[in-house]
Amino acid sequence: MAVPPRPTAPPDPAPPGAAAPEDALPEPVLTVPHQPPSVDHVGSGPPTYDAEPTALPPADPDDLDDLVADTVLDGARYGASTLRAASVRGDSARFRGEPRRDSLLTARFGAGEHALVLVAMATGARATPGAHRAAAEACRWIGRAVGRSHARLAEDIRAARRGDLKSGLHRLTDRSLGKLRASAAEQGIEPEEYTAGLRCLLLTGDPECRTRVFFGVGDGGLFRLRDGEWQDIEPRVAETTGEAVVGFGSLPHETPEGDRLTMDLGITTPPSPYEPAPEPPREPFRFRASVARPGDTLLLCTGGLAEPLRGEPQLCEHLTERWSAAEPPGLAAFLADTQVRVKGYADDRTVAAVWEA
Repeated sequence: MAVPPRPTAPPDPAPPGAAAPEDALPEPVLTVPHQPPSVDHVGSGPPTYDAEPTALPPADPDDLDDLVADTVLDGARYGASTLRAASVRGDSARFRGEPRRDSLLTARFGAGEHALVLVAMATGARATPGAHRAAAEACRWIGRAVGRSHARLAEDIRAARRGDLKSGLHRLTDRSLGKLRASAAEQGIEPEEYTAGLRCLLLTGDPECRTRVFFGVGDGGLFRLRDGEWQDIEPRVAETTGEAVVGFGSLPHETPEGDRLTMDLGITTPPSPYEPAPEPPREPFRFRASVARPGDTLLLCTGGLAEPLRGEPQLCEHLTERWSAAEPPGLAAFLADTQVRVKGYADDRTVAAVWEA
């Protein structure tokens, strides 16, 4: 017959003022900041295409360098900013086995506080066989042009020389796209069949410099998440001349030292300090130099993301929840956020976001 265990007396109460035994202390509670879950899609319903790639683009065994990866992902942290960048093949291209028409280039020139970070993204012309090659070539040409002038560009950004920046970057952009037209002539095709929209962002490695410079041509979007609200700060063509608009993402009229900033009033500019003058521009040039605030998130993207951001409020709301945390998302989380799909929008998406500490 089993004998029940003998009951034990409760421990003597601790005398007044004595410390509680170690095993009686409450367990520490870890608090995890609330992070809304990632979702596959937003809007009225799921998109028509599958969420994952289905068909690969055709490959030429003698030209494997022409292959384009489905997805590109990159990131960095310089100065007061954290960068995340991604380029993803659209749902329709994934379904049809077509290459990604978007191209992404992230590059650092120089080092330390004098470093200049370039993010370039390009979109090749729709329904043309060499669209992906034209986009990649546009990114390479602007990368070379900016890299060769990076010291002067970084200095102009830190000194807030808006006029010099605008005229110089305009020339670099026109020369880079002129290279595409020359390449089209060499291939014996029309320039319209071998061209690309080009959008770029410049950041310096100086932690005291909060100026972010956007420039380029073609469709896409430039947005800013500030105080929980999205602002569409894409410079319209009509805004590319005239003085800076204070309070709308542009540089102030004066530096803290009281120096007047150069303003573009449509007057003929002197020769560029960066490159010789190119042939006349073929597309409107867009430029904006904005001063970031702590807590801002700046978003630059091609039309594949700009259009659903402007057309589907639920996507803006979702990204606001996801990107309003104290810390920027990691690379995997950022990629998942940029792939949230919206019915009716199936183009490639290329996006770069900058979080300000």
